[in-house]
Amino acid sequence: MKIQKIVPLLVDRCLLVRVYTDEGIVGTGEAGLWAHHKMVYEAINELSSYYIGKDPTLIEHHYQVVSRDTHFMGAVLSAALSGIDIALWDILGKSVNKPVCQLLGGKVRDKVRVFANVVGNTLEQRAESAVRSVEQGYTSLRTMPFFPDWEKETPTKIVSTAVDIVRAIREAVGFGIDLGLEIHRNLRPEEAIVLANELAGYRVLYYEDPLAPESIEALRYVAQHINIPIATGERFYNLHQFKELLDTRTVSLIRPDLSLAGGFTQCKKIAALAEAAFIGYFPHLMGSPVNIAAYVQLDAAIPNYVLQESHVQADALNEILVDPPRREGGYVLVPDRPGIGVELREDRLAKFPYKPHTIAGAFQADGSVAH
Repeated sequence: MKIQKIVPLLVDRCLLVRVYTDEGIVGTGEAGLWAHHKMVYEAINELSSYYIGKDPTLIEHHYQVVSRDTHFMGAVLSAALSGIDIALWDILGKSVNKPVCQLLGGKVRDKVRVFANVVGNTLEQRAESAVRSVEQGYTSLRTMPFFPDWEKETPTKIVSTAVDIVRAIREAVGFGIDLGLEIHRNLRPEEAIVLANELAGYRVLYYEDPLAPESIEALRYVAQHINIPIATGERFYNLHQFKELLDTRTVSLIRPDLSLAGGFTQCKKIAALAEAAFIGYFPHLMGSPVNIAAYVQLDAAIPNYVLQESHVQADALNEILVDPPRREGGYVLVPDRPGIGVELREDRLAKFPYKPHTIAGAFQADGSVAH
């Protein structure tokens, strides 16, 4: 079996990858650098010249050749490699009629626990959103503890409002439901420390991305001054960055993105590094239902898997798939179909034209750039 062609597809806000073989087996993957898909699109086209004519089942070998040929790497190239890698694993699974999770060592769970996002522009709306999710069967919730235009408020007001939001959710659903906070890299170290300490009594399961990802040292400083477990890593794009993060003992949960951090080939290794350090695997998920399907295969085979997004927004694109991923309460079911468990309907893609990201910025009250 040989690779005949690789085709990137810009769909809605997503970048899908199709790898075609001379035996008629077609693999599907997804690249995850969502704000810069056109760059990744071109990178996939450029990298495809290496893969054409190669055996698609030599997945590790191909990753090593492409990533180490010149040692030029970065998020764009890693996203391109990730999308292709997922598609190659899809081909391998289909060629032996096995789900990818079976090729990764077999299932350690039959369904994948996911969380629901709690949203709303008032305290009442947040409380109602939380209750509605629990009624739907979710046992884990996450919220961003800010309201619109929060950037223009003083740090003291930001902290006060965040505490009010968390309190409203806890009062609505009690303390038997997990609650995580997505800070979204929006705070400075001193703000992150003050907020975390104000939230100490609300049993927050994790404090996600309190700071921008560029400085692990700054994150470690925050970790030393708070008592809420930290989760981070969704902007990291290779194994070595996660090794450095894990070595600092700064985080309790890591957030690799399968479609950015190296596909199945690398993320299985990242999960193993975390497992050895008793760190939970808490993947970051965006994109289409193709991504959900791929993530579920990895999650099913990872002993230290903890949680991921339910990503119900992706359901708007379910039409592009045969047998899209199925949810059951606060879980996504692990299918037994070969590969990543879904087939792409290419004839439906034209209904979802590409939506590029527009840079707009977020600004503080004095006009300076926030975040």
